[in-house]
Amino acid sequence: MMTLSCGVYSFSQSSMGDIKSIAIPLFDDQSTEGNIRERITDQLAKGFSADNTIKVAREQQADGILRGVVVSYSREPYNYTNTEVVTEYICRISLNVQFVNRRSEKVIWEEKGMSNWGTYNADTENEDLGKSRAIDKLVEDIINKTVKGW
Repeated sequence: MMTLSCGVYSFSQSSMGDIKSIAIPLFDDQSTEGNIRERITDQLAKGFSADNTIKVAREQQADGILRGVVVSYSREPYNYTNTEVVTEYICRISLNVQFVNRRSEKVIWEEKGMSNWGTYNADTENEDLGKSRAIDKLVEDIINKTVKGW
């Protein structure tokens, strides 16, 4: 008889060192797209709260600070019909992100040009949906890099 065991790897508070809380100040914005930095910052706070690995806190109480800059936003045609009519658009967002230990000011991780995208159907959806899909992917990338990257 053979017994197989599957282990689950998780990140406990002890494996994350002294970082038990995170502050997410409003990202800066170098793009020309209105309210994108607010949406990204808000979604990050909600995402970290839902993940529940580290607590979201005010900057003065947090162990780590997640800072970011929206570098660019673009929307471009993505798919066409045979007659060159756009059927789908792609929204791309690029960020510079840095996660810092608040007490030591040591950079835990940093990524310049972190980007992701979301598409939307030109006939049945709108640009906001494509933008939301891109933001959701970026939030997931940032949470994974922050929580699971150690």
